[in-house]
Amino acid sequence: MAIDTAPKKITIEQLIDLLGTIPAGERRIIGIAGPPGSGKSTLATQIESALNARAAGYAAVFPMDGFHFDDRVLIPRGLRPRKGAPETFDVDGFGFMLERLRSNASEEIAVPVFDRDIEIARAGASMIPRAVRAILVEGNYLLLDRGPWMALNFDMTIALDVSRETLRSRLVDRWVRHGKSKDEIVAQVDSNDMINVDLVLQASRRANYVIAEH
Repeated sequence: MAIDTAPKKITIEQLIDLLGTIPAGERRIIGIAGPPGSGKSTLATQIESALNARAAGYAAVFPMDGFHFDDRVLIPRGLRPRKGAPETFDVDGFGFMLERLRSNASEEIAVPVFDRDIEIARAGASMIPRAVRAILVEGNYLLLDRGPWMALNFDMTIALDVSRETLRSRLVDRWVRHGKSKDEIVAQVDSNDMINVDLVLQASRRANYVIAEH
């Protein structure tokens, strides 16, 4: 699967066609990156469904969020208010899991999934069989240009290009569903979420492909 060295815009349909060319018995690790609220999870699930409709078991989603540190780690370190920032993830553990998925030496691999309803990562909550060809990795900081994030290895990367105003609106809507007051929501979004948004917008490496706001 050839990848251009210069980033270029691609549609979701074109991306699905491109990812649908992985030969049987091979595997590609695809990074889908973007700020909080950019639609990474939705896009990854859409691509997974489209590819699996063509060939059952072809693709699987692997979210970075499963590597959130637990509150029992964050609270003693004073990081609970910044949950979701780069320093609140086990990036080394995430990187090891990526390499395990790449080596594909097991019949199936259990991966953690973050449960947003209870704010806890569930260990072994999803299984990825050996036959899966496309691993769709989605996360905020996959292309962050600092520290251990730069060691993450992908066969292809896609960045989501969404305006800052749209991101803030989506993040406010996300917290409304948690039943918080207007003041609590604004404080949460501006004191944490938008800091993470700006970090991703300002400190990410270039992706192979870009999908414009959708």
